[in-house]
Amino acid sequence: MMKHGGTFQKTSLTVVFFFCLVSILGCSLMYFKQESLIFYPEALPAGFPFSFSGRFEELAWPVEGAVISALHFKAEQPRGAVLYFHGNAGSLRSWGAIAPDFTGRGYDVLIPDYRGFGKSTGRIRSEKILLRDAEAAYERLREVYPENRIILYGRSVGTGLAVYLAAANRPRMVILESPYYSFLDLAAYHYPLIPRPLLRLLLRYPLRTDQWIAKVECPIYLFHGERDEIIPHASSVRLLPLIRSERMLTTIPSGGHNDLGEHDLYQRKLDQILRGVE
Repeated sequence: MMKHGGTFQKTSLTVVFFFCLVSILGCSLMYFKQESLIFYPEALPAGFPFSFSGRFEELAWPVEGAVISALHFKAEQPRGAVLYFHGNAGSLRSWGAIAPDFTGRGYDVLIPDYRGFGKSTGRIRSEKILLRDAEAAYERLREVYPENRIILYGRSVGTGLAVYLAAANRPRMVILESPYYSFLDLAAYHYPLIPRPLLRLLLRYPLRTDQWIAKVECPIYLFHGERDEIIPHASSVRLLPLIRSERMLTTIPSGGHNDLGEHDLYQRKLDQILRGVE
């Protein structure tokens, strides 16, 4: 009996040690390789020729340690401009296709690529850098358009950037497509086995939309698919009571995470929002 008990004890210790080792390695990966878990950039050669219908201009401006690449699409007799922060994957090669949603409704649209995406140089290394680059894009647009004619649009990962800017500035409105409550909350949703206090220590991109959104004074319009499996629809529902300004949530019943623009309800509501601006 003693022999069997000793074997069981050794096995138990081995399992515990293995579990601890895997946990440590997993946490190390999450902390030090966080960018590769969040961002999936498509890099483009410097000479890549963009091809889209309609008028557009390719822009670039320096930021600390990098150069940001952007496309500026032009509407006929623009009523203002949209600053569009895209999702966590791809590049302007594909994201430029959203421009007609705005130019067709009378708005110029500026779409910057994040560091390491498309022709933008450098790498995203911290939340601070990500937010500073967003500020630089906003300042770039504010040089050309009155602030009360600027609309901030964020999609997925870009929603936090749009809300952050709106909290510190005075744009005309904010439109959020598939927003997260916070990146901390989203990480807890995707990694339920990691205790939340530990996630707070590990996550270098908390992106606290839930804290910034209460400081926004302009109208905020949210779109979310009820079948979104990446950022749950409940995120938008939870954000609503935190908003102190005019607000509206449009729920797309059969919408997922990447297809809202294909739904008639999205297009009708976007049309009402943009054409209703005086």
